[in-house]
Amino acid sequence: MIEMPVLPTPNYLPPAPFRSGNLATLYPPLFRPPPPCTPVRERMETPDGDFLDVDRHASRIGTSRRLAIISHGLEGHARKKYVLGMAAMVTSLGLDAACWVQRGCSEEANRLPRLYHSGETGDLHTVITHCLASGDYDEVVLMGFSMGGNQILKYLGEAPDRVPPQVVLAAVFSVPCDLSSAERVISRSALGIYMRYFMTGLRGKVRIKAMTFPDLFDVSRLEGISSLREFDDRFTAPLHGFADAEDYYTRSSCIRHLGSVRVPALLVNARNDPFLTARCQPVDQARMNPALMLEMPRFGGHVGFVASGPDNVYWSELRAREFLTRHLGLA
Repeated sequence: MIEMPVLPTPNYLPPAPFRSGNLATLYPPLFRPPPPCTPVRERMETPDGDFLDVDRHASRIGTSRRLAIISHGLEGHARKKYVLGMAAMVTSLGLDAACWVQRGCSEEANRLPRLYHSGETGDLHTVITHCLASGDYDEVVLMGFSMGGNQILKYLGEAPDRVPPQVVLAAVFSVPCDLSSAERVISRSALGIYMRYFMTGLRGKVRIKAMTFPDLFDVSRLEGISSLREFDDRFTAPLHGFADAEDYYTRSSCIRHLGSVRVPALLVNARNDPFLTARCQPVDQARMNPALMLEMPRFGGHVGFVASGPDNVYWSELRAREFLTRHLGLA
């Protein structure tokens, strides 16, 4: 198949129960066995005096000059099953993997008040330059899920000249390219299951920060929050220099920057993703930018893509393997 910017619908067909977008989304974090990995945790200092934790996974087939940097999603971390599954895939191909943890998502609280957010690209750049500073890698692939995928595409497009030349490829899955419309469906869908999950973690982060920075984090403002937009209005936006939640969503959405992406990038968004809207399927942008390859399978849910078989390998990992193999010239 010859790849074009808007790719043909793939023939991915999961087992019948997982053709439901919600079931495909909920099953993996609850029931998928953890992919076998042996990460080594590394702590790196950031230019502003804070830290980021990074899990390093070594290639399974010898020393590698290629590295995959993997970014997790909202309220995730480097040892989520979907991150470990992708790390297992890339190391089986002969790449090393660096799975980084966004601020506020490590076991230890970060030093500074700031948290992660969907438009944060400075920390991603710091991780890339840190990994390249060792001199061990000639090529870097960026891979991400959901919020992490939005950050990657925004990073690649907002200032293309800043992207190091060693970054040669990107593959991202389940990306809320338009954050405002995605927030509306996340906060209302599936009887509030997703909203409650995200808010449990976000509330906990505010309470932890309030113990060190009580003047910046007023826990009483957590009362009455019924949507992610309200949380972002009260906490995310003012903490990170946005006027309000809508300003944060507008300025942080990768859809504004897709036309400037130069690195070949595969974007896979399932049509039945319960977190995404039609505005998160950037068909027009893909048609105008040959570097952006958009693929929209009928099924997959949000960071789901369950596959049958006993090997615990999901379709998203198989698709990423195919993409990397083709574009990196792997055997």
